[in-house]
Amino acid sequence: MAVALTVRAVHVPLKKFLPKSTRNNNLNYGKKKMMPIVSSFPIRTEQNVNNRKLPILLFDIMDTIVRDPFYHDVAPFFGMSFEKLIESKHPTAWIEFEEGRVDEMELAGKFFKDKRSFDLEGLKNCMRRGYSYIDGIEELLCNLKENNYEMHAFTNYPVWYRLIEEKLNISTYLSWTFCSCMIGKRKPDPDFYLEVIRHLKVEPTSCIFIDDRLRNVKAAIEIGINGLQFKNAKLLRQDLSKMGVDISTDDGDTNHQSELKEENTS
Repeated sequence: MAVALTVRAVHVPLKKFLPKSTRNNNLNYGKKKMMPIVSSFPIRTEQNVNNRKLPILLFDIMDTIVRDPFYHDVAPFFGMSFEKLIESKHPTAWIEFEEGRVDEMELAGKFFKDKRSFDLEGLKNCMRRGYSYIDGIEELLCNLKENNYEMHAFTNYPVWYRLIEEKLNISTYLSWTFCSCMIGKRKPDPDFYLEVIRHLKVEPTSCIFIDDRLRNVKAAIEIGINGLQFKNAKLLRQDLSKMGVDISTDDGDTNHQSELKEENTS
């Protein structure tokens, strides 16, 4: 579970990051235009000519949708404390893996600073066992899917996202569109956010980005994307509703949620 943080309004300039092609002229950008952490942009909710429902929802995955085993299970797998793991591992090997610059065999060869060998398949199984939905988040995703929102993963993660998909079937609810291993960039690199906007072919204000890491939310807001810091599923549901996202349910939703979950576990 992501740690809940009390967020003070932090103001950051927008214009220097936002290219002309993605600026919304109606927003009256100026040299002194500032933005708080939870964006106050008017969120676009209309449908465009292609009948595309807005806003588009962009979800971080680890510790926003899925429990991250790295912080709980990997150190015990190696028989060491978390502090010792951080001290012993190579400082950039995992980042390179997330960016798709090394494959898993190359990762195994440089995971530790001293290049010690380890059971790679055992580590993958450890990760697989540790993947689970954050409490309450699957129900929220189901509600959003029922209301026909377009949803995408926007995450720093290696090709092992496939292990998550195999276990949790996240593609039932959203597409694995923006993984760092596919794009070759990681949050909070502004170019990663701009790549998302270019790919989706929408204004930044047509998107809401949810992430447990504050610096990633700040980076989204600097681009003009509406940002929410994830704390827990209940608060996220409330925050999305306040931003105009329809998460209404009816008597049939409960049954349909059960059907989707049965599909995921079958």
